[in-house]
Amino acid sequence: MVPVHPNPAVAGVLRARLGGIAGVHLTEPLAYEAFVWVLRRAALVLTDSGGVQEEAPVLGTPVLVLRDTTERPEGVRAGVAMLVGTDPLRIAGAARAILRDPEIAKWMGRPLRLYGKGDAAERIVARIAAALTGATEGARLAA
Repeated sequence: MVPVHPNPAVAGVLRARLGGIAGVHLTEPLAYEAFVWVLRRAALVLTDSGGVQEEAPVLGTPVLVLRDTTERPEGVRAGVAMLVGTDPLRIAGAARAILRDPEIAKWMGRPLRLYGKGDAAERIVARIAAALTGATEGARLAA
C-alpha cells in the first residue's frame, strides 16, 4: 500500500511509475489512525518522512530511509532503519534482503522506543501545574 502524497508533483510521479503494478495499491493520504494501523501491519516501510522514521520502530516495522542523510540517525544506529538513499537498485536490493531473510526482518522489526517513553505530555502538564500552583510535588514527578 502506498499512500500518495497530496503534492501534485509527487503524486504524478508515483502514479506514473507505480500505477498498474501488480501488488502495489496506491491510496489517498490516510488519517493518522488508519496510517498507524497500516504501518503496524507492514512488513517494511520505505519513507523519506522523519515522522515515519520515528514511529515505525516503535511499532516493530523495519524502515528503509530514502535519503542520503537523516536528522533521525537513532534508528539507523539501532539497526531498525537503513539509510539507502535514492538509487532504485540500492533500494530494491535492501528491500529484497529484508523481505527474503527472516533473520534480517526479525532484527530490524524488533520494537524499539528510540525517542522517549511516550510520557512527555504528562511530564509537561505536571511541570506547568507545579509552576502555576507553586507546588513542588508535581515538579518532582515530572523530572
